[in-house]
Amino acid sequence: MSSLVLDPEHIQFRDAVRAFVRDKVLPLHEEWEQAGRLDSALFTEAGKQGLLGFPVPEQFGGPGVDDFRYHAIVVDEVSRAGAASAAIAFSLQNDVVLPYLTDMANDEQKARWLPGTVTGDTILGIAMTEPGTGSDLTGIRTTAVRDGDDYVVNGSKTFISNGQNGTTFVVAVRTGTDKHKGLTLLVVHADTPGFARGRNLDKIGLHAQDTSELTFTDMRVPVANRLGDEGRGFYQLVHNLPQERLSLAVGAVAAAEGVFEKTLEYVRERKAFGRPVASFQNSQFVLAELATELDIARTFLDDCIAEHVRGELTAARAAKLKWWATELQVRTADRCLQLHGGYGYMREYPVSRAFVDARIQTIYGGTTEIMKTIVAKDLGI
Repeated sequence: MSSLVLDPEHIQFRDAVRAFVRDKVLPLHEEWEQAGRLDSALFTEAGKQGLLGFPVPEQFGGPGVDDFRYHAIVVDEVSRAGAASAAIAFSLQNDVVLPYLTDMANDEQKARWLPGTVTGDTILGIAMTEPGTGSDLTGIRTTAVRDGDDYVVNGSKTFISNGQNGTTFVVAVRTGTDKHKGLTLLVVHADTPGFARGRNLDKIGLHAQDTSELTFTDMRVPVANRLGDEGRGFYQLVHNLPQERLSLAVGAVAAAEGVFEKTLEYVRERKAFGRPVASFQNSQFVLAELATELDIARTFLDDCIAEHVRGELTAARAAKLKWWATELQVRTADRCLQLHGGYGYMREYPVSRAFVDARIQTIYGGTTEIMKTIVAKDLGI
């Protein structure tokens, strides 16, 4: 992150995160890639280092620091190092799912759920996407029927990040027929009878990020696990999406900057026709263009972070940032791979992982096309 949006305490924290990434993430990342999932101990280690649950109030075991810049530093540093799977996991824990618990749970619920999110003993996930429903939340079909003090839940979800490691999930269910007012959010623990994890999905990238199918069969969830009022789920989901998209943009810009830096080093050292690859005009022009676009993206990102800290970031601006930053990440990884030549296609080179890990960024959290639709609506067209 740019020092323009950081105070001295943030810079000190950034140094600590860099040490954590160097010592606890990078040495094990390839092992996690081969295993198809992160080690759950990564979360408890992050908890010990104070990298989780920043806005959790002190009475519930957290530091009580509601400052998104700390969240952004974690995602920025992990993404820049090329550990995208770990970055997504931390983003889910801090930026995507935690706000549902800090902002929408009552005090009794907070006392049950929040302490573990700070220590890393509780690993969070969110279950929205279904086999027949992607970005359209109104198409959710998983049902929850009230039966006394419980909801009986039946249905399935797919593409659920932290799906294998997750211990606690915010699940979007249908409690009524109205497209918008018929959705409700329930907090579900993975040890609940009727909850089942499907296979760890085989993806082209993000191999260490456990992405899974979940199924619910006559699963009884206490009404006491409902977030807010019944029928408010759609509006709760929409309310939290700007921060999720901001977090994705943080990771996108940092990952793009990281692969750019590694590529710049590579073309200075690699020779073709007896000359460094960096000495050819095409290489210089490609890198000059990317450097310029990355500067523009970083400036845009910093401005949106500052807006979010002030409570002023709109859904439309977050959508603009998300689609622009993630498309730039894909474009940067692609052009950097080309500069590596055949070696860029080899898994031993970080650029190859950056290339496949980047591709999902323009899809999840709302596709580029959905983002442009949001922007168009904001323009009144």
